[in-house]
Amino acid sequence: MKAIMIVGTTSHAGKSLLTTAICRILNRRGWRVAPFKGQNMALNAYVTPGGGEIGHAQAVQAWAAGIMPTVEMNPILLKPQGDMTSQVIIKGRAVGKVSAVEYYEQFFEMGWQAIEESLRRLGEEFDLIVCEGAGSPAEINIKHRDLTNMQVAKYLNAPTLLVVDIDRGGAFAHVVGTLELLEPDERELVKGIVINKFRGQRSLLQSGIDWLQERTGIPVLGVIPWIEQSFPAEDSLSLFDSRSTNSTGDINISVIRLPRISNFTDFDPLEAEPTVSVKYINPRQSIGHPDALIIPGSKTTIADLIVLHKTGMAEEIKNYVAAGGTVLGICGGYQMLGKILADPEGIEGQEGRYKGLDLLPLKTVIAGQKIARQRLVTSNFPQEGLPVAGYEIHQGRTRPIETETNDTKPLFDDPNLGVVDPSQSVWGTYLHGIFDNGPWRRAWLNRLRQQRGLKALPTGVSNYREQRETTLNTLADEIELHLNLAPLLPS
Repeated sequence: MKAIMIVGTTSHAGKSLLTTAICRILNRRGWRVAPFKGQNMALNAYVTPGGGEIGHAQAVQAWAAGIMPTVEMNPILLKPQGDMTSQVIIKGRAVGKVSAVEYYEQFFEMGWQAIEESLRRLGEEFDLIVCEGAGSPAEINIKHRDLTNMQVAKYLNAPTLLVVDIDRGGAFAHVVGTLELLEPDERELVKGIVINKFRGQRSLLQSGIDWLQERTGIPVLGVIPWIEQSFPAEDSLSLFDSRSTNSTGDINISVIRLPRISNFTDFDPLEAEPTVSVKYINPRQSIGHPDALIIPGSKTTIADLIVLHKTGMAEEIKNYVAAGGTVLGICGGYQMLGKILADPEGIEGQEGRYKGLDLLPLKTVIAGQKIARQRLVTSNFPQEGLPVAGYEIHQGRTRPIETETNDTKPLFDDPNLGVVDPSQSVWGTYLHGIFDNGPWRRAWLNRLRQQRGLKALPTGVSNYREQRETTLNTLADEIELHLNLAPLLPS
């Protein structure tokens, strides 16, 4: 198998971004490439056409490579649940919920087998595998059970790039320290260093580059400038960072940053709308008066619902709706909008029945069998007849509670995917990626604009995937100018 490996001196060094760019660069040069990350810990998941879960970042990398995402590109996905446990996804399927110690006791060998099988399959189909590591390859306390970094590089004998974030400071120490902590056979694989997120004049950095190359004997193959454009993030820590949103938009949308928020990549298309300002608020902040409030997905819906009740935000959400506000719940957020959430088997934690926000006449029961599948449906609201594509990832089963006043309407031709109340103030759906659909997104935004007396936006727009293609090309253009891949590529 022919492969290259990208590892970082720290988390958030830029491994995912660089892997994505390299996939697009090589794809444009005619290579048949595939991304790979052996083990990923993230709450942003994507469902492949085959119905398997992988990290959303690996789906983006696959699109950058010009191919469809498959489970082999991310054979192990760990989804933290907030109680020191994670749900374990292997080859796209949930296989258990364990603590860190239990994971390595029960799934280490199974995980490595899945990695080997996935690499063999990718190696048979593609010219080159572009592999991404996780965190740092030099974490001494966990190196013996690291399934993602140098064990993969050694298995593939892959030339490796070491990426460092110079913006956070200490870059030279990070590089030298990481190399010092690698075993000799691991260090031998490192064929280049990339300095990422550089701001300033390149000439002022040159003496440091010269010293680093002389000290390590490894060439600096790239100095990547700070890239301002937003890009899908892997985990919720990135929501603490400054998000590239339009602070002067006509429409203001707030998204609740739940403690266990998942799939917040759902909102990238909204952030890309030039007339929309997106703000993330935590449950202890006041909602204020946005044009719309979004309750996003959650890995543990009941625990996050309890947080909303304890902080008083649940009552504030109901007051906001009563005053004429618009609320949209996606997946876990949709479940919270109902009257009751029940977890009879304790799948999310403690078994029991819990009071929802009581904004929709619905009951959700958490079930053992997860639903994960892509969907293509037709909308009923806010405009009839629009094709809408997306995907489901949920363990709850949501059903209407039959009452005399239950006059909600199905959002789509499949009534199980979501509903809207008669005033179109409360919306709920299981469909992730709903805002990727340009005409539906604009139709929904136009309802908010109408309430503000603003002119409607044109709805004949392309879907977000076309905008994503432009972003991927722009990213590849920028990084290709500053990165020498030649020493890494097979002849």
